Amino acid sequence: MAFRSGFIAIVGRPNVGKSTLMNLLAGEKVAIMSSKPQTTRHSIRAILTTDEYQMVFVDTPGIHKPKNKLGQFMIKEAYNAFEDVDVILYLIEATDKKVGPGDSMIIEELKKTDAPVILLINKIDLVEKTELLPLMAKFSELHDFQEIIPISAIDAETKPLVLDAIYKLLPEGDKFYPDDMLTDQNERVMVQELIREKLLQLLSDEVPHGTGIEVVRFRENEEKGIIEIDANIYCEKESHKGIIIGKDGAMLKKVGMLAREDIERLLGSKVFLKLWVKVKDDWRNSDFMLKELGYKHLK
Repeated sequence: MAFRSGFIAIVGRPNVGKSTLMNLLAGEKVAIMSSKPQTTRHSIRAILTTDEYQMVFVDTPGIHKPKNKLGQFMIKEAYNAFEDVDVILYLIEATDKKVGPGDSMIIEELKKTDAPVILLINKIDLVEKTELLPLMAKFSELHDFQEIIPISAIDAETKPLVLDAIYKLLPEGDKFYPDDMLTDQNERVMVQELIREKLLQLLSDEVPHGTGIEVVRFRENEEKGIIEIDANIYCEKESHKGIIIGKDGAMLKKVGMLAREDIERLLGSKVFLKLWVKVKDDWRNSDFMLKELGYKHLK
Protein backbone atom coordinates (compact mmCIF):
# COMPACT_ATOMS: atom_id res chain seq x y z
CA MET A 1 0.00 0.00 0.00
CA ALA A 2 1.13 3.56 -0.71
CA PHE A 3 2.59 5.60 2.15
CA ARG A 4 0.28 8.22 3.66
CA SER A 5 1.14 11.44 5.48
CA GLY A 6 -0.59 14.56 6.71
CA PHE A 7 -1.27 17.14 9.38
CA ILE A 8 -3.99 16.62 11.98
CA ALA A 9 -5.25 19.56 14.06
CA ILE A 10 -6.68 18.87 17.52
CA VAL A 11 -9.18 21.59 18.45
CA GLY A 12 -11.75 22.30 21.13
CA ARG A 13 -12.61 24.43 24.13
CA PRO A 14 -10.10 24.81 27.01
CA ASN A 15 -9.53 21.79 29.23
CA VAL A 16 -11.33 19.17 27.10
CA GLY A 17 -8.22 16.94 26.96
CA LYS A 18 -6.48 17.97 23.72
CA SER A 19 -2.92 17.73 25.06
CA THR A 20 -3.66 14.45 26.84
CA LEU A 21 -5.00 13.00 23.60
CA MET A 22 -2.02 14.19 21.56
CA ASN A 23 0.47 12.66 23.99
CA LEU A 24 -1.51 9.38 23.87
CA LEU A 25 -1.56 9.30 20.05
CA ALA A 26 2.10 10.26 19.71
CA GLY A 27 3.18 7.73 22.34
CA GLU A 28 5.39 10.34 24.05
CA LYS A 29 4.85 13.34 26.31
CA VAL A 30 5.21 16.24 23.91
CA ALA A 31 2.61 18.71 25.22
CA ILE A 32 2.47 19.84 28.83
CA MET A 33 -0.63 18.89 30.79
CA SER A 34 -2.55 20.16 33.79
CA SER A 35 -6.12 20.14 35.04
CA LYS A 36 -6.34 23.91 34.54
CA PRO A 37 -7.88 25.50 31.42
CA GLN A 38 -5.72 27.28 28.84
CA THR A 39 -2.61 25.25 29.62
CA THR A 40 -1.53 25.18 25.96
CA ARG A 41 -0.47 28.59 24.62
CA HIS A 42 1.36 27.66 21.41
CA SER A 43 0.36 25.27 18.67
CA ILE A 44 2.56 22.25 19.33
CA ARG A 45 3.41 19.52 16.85
CA ALA A 46 3.95 15.86 17.66
CA ILE A 47 5.12 13.46 14.96
CA LEU A 48 4.15 9.79 14.75
CA THR A 49 5.94 7.77 12.06
CA THR A 50 5.36 4.12 11.17
CA ASP A 51 6.05 2.01 8.08
CA GLU A 52 2.60 2.92 6.69
CA TYR A 53 2.20 6.60 7.58
CA GLN A 54 3.48 9.78 9.17
CA MET A 55 0.93 11.74 11.21
CA VAL A 56 1.80 15.25 12.36
CA PHE A 57 -0.52 16.23 15.21
CA VAL A 58 -1.04 19.92 15.94
CA ASP A 59 -2.23 20.59 19.50
CA THR A 60 -3.89 23.99 19.74
CA PRO A 61 -4.79 26.42 22.55
CA GLY A 62 -8.33 26.05 23.85
CA ILE A 63 -10.72 28.34 22.01
CA HIS A 64 -12.17 30.89 24.44
CA LYS A 65 -13.14 34.56 24.67
CA PRO A 66 -9.79 36.36 25.06
CA LYS A 67 -9.28 38.76 27.97
CA ASN A 68 -5.85 40.11 26.99
CA LYS A 69 -3.32 40.14 24.13
CA LEU A 70 -1.93 36.76 25.16
CA GLY A 71 -5.46 35.38 24.86
CA GLN A 72 -5.78 36.97 21.41
CA PHE A 73 -2.52 35.28 20.38
CA MET A 74 -3.79 31.91 21.61
CA ILE A 75 -7.06 32.21 19.68
CA LYS A 76 -5.19 33.15 16.51
CA GLU A 77 -2.88 30.16 16.99
CA ALA A 78 -5.89 27.87 17.29
CA TYR A 79 -7.69 29.22 14.23
CA ASN A 80 -4.49 29.19 12.16
CA ALA A 81 -4.33 25.45 12.77
CA PHE A 82 -7.62 25.02 10.88
CA GLU A 83 -5.79 26.00 7.70
CA ASP A 84 -3.67 23.65 5.60
CA VAL A 85 -4.42 20.50 7.61
CA ASP A 86 -5.64 17.19 6.24
CA VAL A 87 -7.83 16.13 9.16
CA ILE A 88 -9.35 17.92 12.16
CA LEU A 89 -10.04 16.18 15.48
CA TYR A 90 -12.68 18.17 17.34
CA LEU A 91 -12.92 17.34 21.04
CA ILE A 92 -15.90 17.90 23.29
CA GLU A 93 -16.68 16.50 26.73
CA ALA A 94 -19.14 13.70 27.39
CA THR A 95 -20.37 15.69 30.39
CA ASP A 96 -21.67 18.47 28.12
CA LYS A 97 -25.45 18.56 28.31
CA LYS A 98 -25.89 21.06 25.50
CA VAL A 99 -24.02 22.88 22.75
CA GLY A 100 -22.67 25.99 24.47
CA PRO A 101 -21.50 29.27 22.90
CA GLY A 102 -17.86 28.11 22.80
CA ASP A 103 -18.67 25.01 20.74
CA SER A 104 -21.08 26.97 18.53
CA MET A 105 -18.22 29.35 17.72
CA ILE A 106 -15.88 26.46 16.89
CA ILE A 107 -18.46 24.75 14.66
CA GLU A 108 -18.92 27.98 12.68
CA GLU A 109 -15.15 27.98 12.03
CA LEU A 110 -15.20 24.30 11.08
CA LYS A 111 -17.81 25.04 8.42
CA LYS A 112 -15.28 27.30 6.68
CA THR A 113 -12.70 24.53 6.23
CA ASP A 114 -12.58 21.81 3.59
CA ALA A 115 -10.77 19.36 5.88
CA PRO A 116 -12.76 16.34 7.12
CA VAL A 117 -13.66 16.60 10.81
CA ILE A 118 -13.83 13.73 13.29
CA LEU A 119 -15.83 14.53 16.43
CA LEU A 120 -14.33 12.92 19.53
CA ILE A 121 -16.49 12.83 22.66
CA ASN A 122 -13.92 12.66 25.46
CA LYS A 123 -14.18 11.64 29.13
CA ILE A 124 -16.82 8.96 28.53
CA ASP A 125 -15.74 7.33 31.80
CA LEU A 126 -17.54 10.17 33.61
CA VAL A 127 -21.04 9.46 32.22
CA GLU A 128 -23.49 6.64 31.61
CA LYS A 129 -23.51 5.29 28.05
CA THR A 130 -27.16 6.27 27.64
CA GLU A 131 -26.16 9.95 28.00
CA LEU A 132 -23.97 9.81 24.88
CA LEU A 133 -26.65 9.26 22.23
CA PRO A 134 -28.53 12.55 22.80
CA LEU A 135 -25.22 14.45 22.74
CA MET A 136 -24.15 12.73 19.51
CA ALA A 137 -27.52 13.57 17.96
CA LYS A 138 -27.26 17.25 18.92
CA PHE A 139 -23.80 17.70 17.40
CA SER A 140 -24.53 15.67 14.27
CA GLU A 141 -27.30 18.14 13.43
CA LEU A 142 -24.82 21.03 13.50
CA HIS A 143 -22.07 19.70 11.22
CA ASP A 144 -21.42 16.89 8.76
CA PHE A 145 -18.79 15.01 10.77
CA GLN A 146 -16.81 12.26 9.07
CA GLU A 147 -17.14 10.15 12.21
CA ILE A 148 -18.30 10.58 15.80
CA ILE A 149 -16.25 8.52 18.24
CA PRO A 150 -16.75 8.35 22.03
CA ILE A 151 -13.32 8.09 23.72
CA SER A 152 -11.32 8.46 26.89
CA ALA A 153 -7.98 10.17 26.28
CA ILE A 154 -6.50 8.36 29.28
CA ASP A 155 -7.43 4.89 27.96
CA ALA A 156 -4.83 3.07 25.83
CA GLU A 157 -7.62 1.47 23.76
CA THR A 158 -8.46 4.93 22.38
CA LYS A 159 -5.19 5.14 20.45
CA PRO A 160 -5.77 2.48 17.72
CA LEU A 161 -9.40 3.54 17.41
CA VAL A 162 -8.54 7.18 16.59
CA LEU A 163 -5.43 6.40 14.52
CA ASP A 164 -7.44 4.05 12.31
CA ALA A 165 -10.09 6.73 11.71
CA ILE A 166 -7.40 9.28 10.81
CA TYR A 167 -5.50 6.89 8.52
CA LYS A 168 -8.56 6.38 6.32
CA LEU A 169 -8.65 10.13 5.64
CA LEU A 170 -4.94 10.79 5.08
CA PRO A 171 -3.74 11.49 1.54
CA GLU A 172 -0.91 9.53 -0.05
CA GLY A 173 2.36 11.40 0.29
CA ASP A 174 5.96 11.49 1.47
CA LYS A 175 7.26 12.11 4.99
CA PHE A 176 7.55 15.69 6.21
CA TYR A 177 10.03 14.91 9.00
CA PRO A 178 12.81 12.37 9.71
CA ASP A 179 11.76 9.00 11.19
CA ASP A 180 13.21 9.68 14.65
CA MET A 181 11.76 13.20 15.11
CA LEU A 182 9.05 13.46 17.78
CA THR A 183 8.36 17.20 17.72
CA ASP A 184 9.42 20.32 15.87
CA GLN A 185 9.63 22.36 19.08
CA ASN A 186 13.14 23.57 19.88
CA GLU A 187 14.71 22.61 23.20
CA ARG A 188 14.42 26.08 24.76
CA VAL A 189 10.67 26.21 24.15
CA MET A 190 10.19 22.73 25.60
CA VAL A 191 12.21 23.69 28.69
CA GLN A 192 10.07 26.81 29.13
CA GLU A 193 6.90 24.75 28.84
CA LEU A 194 8.06 22.13 31.36
CA ILE A 195 8.80 24.85 33.93
CA ARG A 196 5.37 26.38 33.31
CA GLU A 197 3.73 22.97 33.67
CA LYS A 198 5.12 22.65 37.20
CA LEU A 199 3.77 26.09 38.11
CA LEU A 200 0.35 25.06 36.81
CA GLN A 201 0.46 21.84 38.80
CA LEU A 202 1.68 23.33 42.09
CA LEU A 203 -0.03 26.73 42.24
CA SER A 204 -3.70 27.57 42.45
CA ASP A 205 -6.14 30.17 41.12
CA GLU A 206 -4.91 32.91 38.81
CA VAL A 207 -1.23 32.83 39.80
CA PRO A 208 0.07 30.24 37.26
CA HIS A 209 -1.95 31.74 34.40
CA GLY A 210 -0.18 35.05 34.99
CA THR A 211 3.28 33.49 34.61
CA GLY A 212 5.55 33.49 31.60
CA ILE A 213 8.91 31.75 31.26
CA GLU A 214 12.04 33.01 29.51
CA VAL A 215 15.15 30.83 29.14
CA VAL A 216 17.98 33.35 29.28
CA ARG A 217 20.88 30.87 29.20
CA PHE A 218 21.15 27.38 27.70
CA ARG A 219 24.74 26.18 27.71
CA GLU A 220 26.19 22.71 27.25
CA ASN A 221 29.19 22.30 29.55
CA GLU A 222 30.93 19.38 27.86
CA GLU A 223 33.74 19.35 30.40
CA LYS A 224 31.31 18.69 33.27
CA GLY A 225 28.84 16.71 31.14
CA ILE A 226 25.98 18.96 32.17
CA ILE A 227 23.58 21.46 30.58
CA GLU A 228 23.36 24.77 32.44
CA ILE A 229 19.99 26.52 32.16
CA ASP A 230 18.96 29.87 33.63
CA ALA A 231 15.33 30.94 33.37
CA ASN A 232 13.19 33.88 34.48
CA ILE A 233 9.67 33.34 35.74
CA TYR A 234 7.63 36.48 35.09
CA CYS A 235 4.50 37.21 37.10
CA GLU A 236 2.19 40.22 37.25
CA LYS A 237 2.06 41.09 40.97
CA GLU A 238 4.44 41.29 43.94
CA SER A 239 2.01 39.11 45.92
CA HIS A 240 2.25 36.46 43.18
CA LYS A 241 6.05 36.61 43.37
CA GLY A 242 5.88 35.75 47.07
CA ILE A 243 3.56 32.81 46.40
CA ILE A 244 5.82 31.43 43.63
CA ILE A 245 8.93 31.69 45.82
CA GLY A 246 7.13 30.35 48.91
CA LYS A 247 8.26 30.33 52.51
CA ASP A 248 12.07 30.21 52.66
CA GLY A 249 12.05 29.59 48.89
CA ALA A 250 10.37 26.18 49.30
CA MET A 251 7.89 26.49 46.40
CA LEU A 252 10.50 27.72 43.91
CA LYS A 253 12.81 24.87 44.94
CA LYS A 254 10.02 22.35 44.35
CA VAL A 255 9.22 23.85 40.92
CA GLY A 256 12.91 23.71 40.03
CA MET A 257 13.38 20.14 41.23
CA LEU A 258 10.36 18.73 39.36
CA ALA A 259 11.13 20.73 36.21
CA ARG A 260 14.79 19.64 36.27
CA GLU A 261 13.81 15.96 36.46
CA ASP A 262 11.58 16.28 33.39
CA ILE A 263 14.15 18.36 31.50
CA GLU A 264 16.85 15.76 32.16
CA ARG A 265 14.58 13.05 30.75
CA LEU A 266 13.84 15.25 27.73
CA LEU A 267 17.46 16.15 26.99
CA GLY A 268 19.07 12.88 28.12
CA SER A 269 21.62 14.79 30.17
CA LYS A 270 22.31 16.09 33.67
CA VAL A 271 20.92 19.60 34.07
CA PHE A 272 21.80 22.48 36.40
CA LEU A 273 18.70 24.71 36.52
CA LYS A 274 18.55 28.17 38.09
CA LEU A 275 15.26 30.07 38.37
CA TRP A 276 14.53 33.71 39.13
CA VAL A 277 11.12 35.30 39.73
CA LYS A 278 10.50 38.80 38.33
CA VAL A 279 7.44 41.05 38.37
CA LYS A 280 6.27 42.57 35.06
CA ASP A 281 2.96 44.33 35.57
CA ASP A 282 0.29 43.29 33.03
CA TRP A 283 2.85 41.52 30.82
CA ARG A 284 0.07 39.60 29.04
CA ASN A 285 -0.94 42.89 27.39
CA SER A 286 2.60 44.01 26.52
CA ASP A 287 3.57 43.52 22.86
CA PHE A 288 7.25 43.71 23.86
CA MET A 289 7.01 41.09 26.62
CA LEU A 290 4.86 38.75 24.53
CA LYS A 291 7.43 38.88 21.74
CA GLU A 292 10.28 38.35 24.23
CA LEU A 293 8.58 35.23 25.58
CA GLY A 294 8.00 33.79 22.12
CA TYR A 295 4.34 34.71 21.60
CA LYS A 296 4.64 36.28 18.18
CA HIS A 297 2.19 36.73 15.26
CA LEU A 298 0.33 39.40 17.21
CA LYS A 299 -0.91 41.43 14.25
